[in-house]
Amino acid sequence: MASHRRPKPPSRTRVTVLTATAAAAVALSAQSAHADPRPSKADAKAEVDKLYEEAEQATEKFNGAKEQHDKLQKQVDELQDRVARGQEELNKLRDGLGSMATAQYRSGSIDPTLQLLLSSDPDTYLEKASTLNQLSAKQADTLRLIAAKQRVLQQQRKEATTKLADLESTRKALGERQREIQGKLADAQKVLNAFSEKERAEITGADKATDGAKGTGGKSGGDSAGTGGSSSHPNVPAGSGRGGAALGAAQSQLGKPYHYGATGMASWDCSGLTQWAYGQAGVSLPRISQDQANAGTRIYSQSQLQPGDLVIFYGDQHHVGLYAGNGQVLHAPRTGTVVRYEAMGNMPFQFGVRVG
Repeated sequence: MASHRRPKPPSRTRVTVLTATAAAAVALSAQSAHADPRPSKADAKAEVDKLYEEAEQATEKFNGAKEQHDKLQKQVDELQDRVARGQEELNKLRDGLGSMATAQYRSGSIDPTLQLLLSSDPDTYLEKASTLNQLSAKQADTLRLIAAKQRVLQQQRKEATTKLADLESTRKALGERQREIQGKLADAQKVLNAFSEKERAEITGADKATDGAKGTGGKSGGDSAGTGGSSSHPNVPAGSGRGGAALGAAQSQLGKPYHYGATGMASWDCSGLTQWAYGQAGVSLPRISQDQANAGTRIYSQSQLQPGDLVIFYGDQHHVGLYAGNGQVLHAPRTGTVVRYEAMGNMPFQFGVRVG
């Protein structure tokens, strides 16, 4: 008969070893779960670049809404001013009729029909020929003028009401675009916050730009082989005509920071810089890049570009700069950078625009 012996309990030493091993495994697991969650610099750069590009897309929409808002505000102000002046003229005409009625009343010879002239609806009485026959020519002319001004004022008030509604709509659109931009920039900053200051500069390309370097010297070709940009002067060839003058103006802004919606002089966005630069050359450009893309003759071959030509990037045309020669663009790139030169190959070129 087989013997049924109870298994020998593990020794205290074995239990201690097993416990320590389990504890170490738990510690390693916990350490792995709490490992640095930040992405690699390459992944972070891809994510930040995407967010900055989306922010710039929203910026051009913001600029368009701002332009429309300002235009509507001006129209509303003008309409309200015209309504106020028209009402003042109407009041003076009515006061004049009231003076005539008072004079006739005092002389005891007031014409009963003159009382009709002070009505808020003179058109009704103008339709009554019997009434008009009893009026003096001057009184009838004044009444007709009052009626005409009332019709004009009514139309102007109606137009002003419509414009005010449009204005409120553009204000909402402005707010939406601004919130969208700020959201994209905040998301990008969250990604960047996981890195050191030096790493952030490498990710955003800020390390490629030397603020305030506005001299005429510098290495030929600038940063054309790199992935970033430079505010140093890459031996830009002299331009001619309006394009050359615009490029020269833009060069004076090298090193100034990018800020969405900015039109100078402390900071710029891409289309704000090109609009101002051409303004210095005596050319009035539209505010947003998509409209600037239609401001002249399109040039699809980069080899045909001349210094100062506008250069349009991305399929939706949300970015614009100035061709600086040697395959370079001078532009205000995006948040976290400054006005600088950059290799055109760093962005998807669509076409150039020769203005004028």
